[in-house]
Amino acid sequence: MILILGSGGWWWHRQAANKDDGTLTLHGNVDIRQVSLAFDGSGRVAEVLAQEGDRVHAGAVVARLDVSTMKLEAEQARAQSEAQQQALLKLRNGSRSEELAQLRSRVVAAKADAERAQDEVARLQEVSASTRGRGVSAQDLQRASTAAQVARAKLDEQIEALRLAERGARKEDLAASEAQAKAALARVALLDHQIAQGELKAPSDATVRSRLVEPGDMVSPQRPVFALALAGPKWVRVYANEPDLGRVKPGTHVSVTTDSAPTTPLQGVVGFVSPVAEFTPKAVQTDELRTSLVYEVRVRVVDPQDQLRMGQPATARFPVATGN
Repeated sequence: MILILGSGGWWWHRQAANKDDGTLTLHGNVDIRQVSLAFDGSGRVAEVLAQEGDRVHAGAVVARLDVSTMKLEAEQARAQSEAQQQALLKLRNGSRSEELAQLRSRVVAAKADAERAQDEVARLQEVSASTRGRGVSAQDLQRASTAAQVARAKLDEQIEALRLAERGARKEDLAASEAQAKAALARVALLDHQIAQGELKAPSDATVRSRLVEPGDMVSPQRPVFALALAGPKWVRVYANEPDLGRVKPGTHVSVTTDSAPTTPLQGVVGFVSPVAEFTPKAVQTDELRTSLVYEVRVRVVDPQDQLRMGQPATARFPVATGN
């Protein structure tokens, strides 16, 4: 109880000192943002490259997944994509001159067959007429006529095939082939992206607080691999009484010190003042202060030497009020 009252008396003494020299001194603790770092995909951990306490830089690889299967799938997808690209190129280029020449030769041959079949029909008809139907049977005449019709149909088919080859592929076929080629390329890009995601990288400069998995573990996006304490930004969270709000406006420059370096102040700027009052946190152990209403203030601190630690007590000194 004596210690509690002594602490309360010391706090009020410090407040009185604030009023004597015109400065405003507020006490609080350092607040550092933390990240639970996890892989974007699922798989088996191949390597874990950082330990607790290690300082890592932005973009540094801190863990890897086993991506052997995805690499094989990517190779297969690249081969399929190349095949689709070649099919599209074939449609765009159309038939080669040799293929067109071959089709023209087929037309000539089909035309000759059709003419020969028609000549055969004419010859049989002439024989039938000269012999009054006795020199050629009706069945032979019918077979010759049918053969002539088949030959004519084949000629028409070859002529149409040549015409289509000369015109090239339909625009609908080209569009469908282009879409298939794009889908194949997208598949390759997706697999390459998933392979790249197999490397877990630090989002910014940070310190490893916890290493949560080991090589061989199965992980998913819901299972963190590391807990990181970011190197910045760093904040000091303090609480101000309502009469002091005029001196803790956002943008106000503040001097911040710690018990470990009381003579080496750090520069800070008020970044946030809570719009809502709250009761003094229970860490302040006096009856008078516990029932007081205060406002949370966050001071963004520049810490180039990385001196501040999570939860570390800190003192924020605000400049002399105008007119004092």
